[in-house]
Amino acid sequence: MSVELLSRLQFAGTIMFHYLFPPLTIGLGLIMVLLEFQWLRTRDMGWNRAARFWTRIFALNFALGVSTGIVMEFEFGTNWAAYSRFVGDVFGSALAAEGIFAFFLESGFLAVLVFGWDRVGPRMHFFSSLMVWLGGMFSAVWIVIANSWQQTPAGYHIVEQNLNGKIVHRAEITDFWAMVFNPSSMDRLGHVLIGSMILGAFFVMSISAYYVLRNKHHDFTRRCFPTALVVGAIFSLLALVSGHDQAKMVAAYQPAKLAAFEGHFETGPGDLSLFGWPDADAKTIRGGVELPGMLSWLIHGDTTTPVTGLDDFPLDERPPVWLSFQAYHVMVALGMFFIVLTVGSMPLLKGGRIYRMRKLMWVFVFAVLGPFIANQAGWVAAEVGRQPWVVYPSVQGGASMMGLRTTDGLSESVEAGHVLWSIVMFGLIYVLLFTIWVYVLNEKIRHGPEAEEKGDARRGAKGEGIISVSGERLEPGGDHLIERGAQP
Repeated sequence: MSVELLSRLQFAGTIMFHYLFPPLTIGLGLIMVLLEFQWLRTRDMGWNRAARFWTRIFALNFALGVSTGIVMEFEFGTNWAAYSRFVGDVFGSALAAEGIFAFFLESGFLAVLVFGWDRVGPRMHFFSSLMVWLGGMFSAVWIVIANSWQQTPAGYHIVEQNLNGKIVHRAEITDFWAMVFNPSSMDRLGHVLIGSMILGAFFVMSISAYYVLRNKHHDFTRRCFPTALVVGAIFSLLALVSGHDQAKMVAAYQPAKLAAFEGHFETGPGDLSLFGWPDADAKTIRGGVELPGMLSWLIHGDTTTPVTGLDDFPLDERPPVWLSFQAYHVMVALGMFFIVLTVGSMPLLKGGRIYRMRKLMWVFVFAVLGPFIANQAGWVAAEVGRQPWVVYPSVQGGASMMGLRTTDGLSESVEAGHVLWSIVMFGLIYVLLFTIWVYVLNEKIRHGPEAEEKGDARRGAKGEGIISVSGERLEPGGDHLIERGAQP
């Protein structure tokens, strides 16, 4: 295999593994903040116990996210040196901003969040939770801005440099805020953050549903599950809106990508493909279902306005159609599933009916895989859909600005054998890290909020009294608190 293919596979594997954790920490951060706010508002120990449990889960995922993210920065210099020279000025400013405004904010309050429960006051601890969550989102802001600039560059010019007798090109920022608010950054940022909130909500619902099926931690699940369900429903609906806005942005600035997403081979009124098997050679979608004119209607507001097709681009500037099409449609299909599941389940919260529907609880247990897959599929669609460019060409002030092809971003001195060996090495390390993550996460889930429950039970036995989410007093019962009349 070529150096380019191996380097692309290595970076794809590295970033896809890393991308398991940041969206989860951001989404869990919101749930954590909401639960602790309830504790601060009511001083009900049940909310405190729930917030403590998810803080432990949050800390585990935060650690994995940081450790796996460092590797990608090294790959910029080892495998993609030419790319790093081209975008160094842009990426340098964005990554510096992330470190100053996001990472230090997030990590600075993390110790208070994890270890400060009994060392600082409730308001200070809630403030630390809020800062850690905001810090995670600020990190996403600068990473998405840097990546979005590659998709829709703005606020820069190209300069030439003589490197050991060879002329190389470099992008330098001329307008920092134009770079930050490039045409795709806000649409993409909103979609990324919404996807993170959906993942966090489904993760909480999955574990809560598991406890319901095991007939454990009744009070805990009756606090966490409804909170996560409401969050999941709201952000699933928002994902539909933000996804539509982003598709219109892609149609305006990256028409080849949209054509690949929809398998739209020839310029003309666009049909919306629900699913199928795109055949680039035959220029058709095999075995699919299409809604005539619907793509034109979604993009332009009517069914007859032409949509740019792949035939408007040279063969060597067309993205891979099959993978772009399938990844995009997997993401959209899962997004619709999230809406149906969450919005459809909302009425079942009344009277606790949802907790008696064991089959639906099993659906929620495994539904957490959906947001993980959707986030990964969205990333694959966005990155594969911009090929063969790693930095898109753009037009500024009427002048065409050069981009950077992926094949031109490789390091000149790296050989295929070097990359293959590093893929094997990092693959083994990541398998080990994933195994440790699953093991520790499973142990924390099996343990549950039991430690806090025992502490609450001892306080309750001394007459301090614990009040449940329904307003009833919780009585100690063995190792767990039992809410009178509560049924899973």
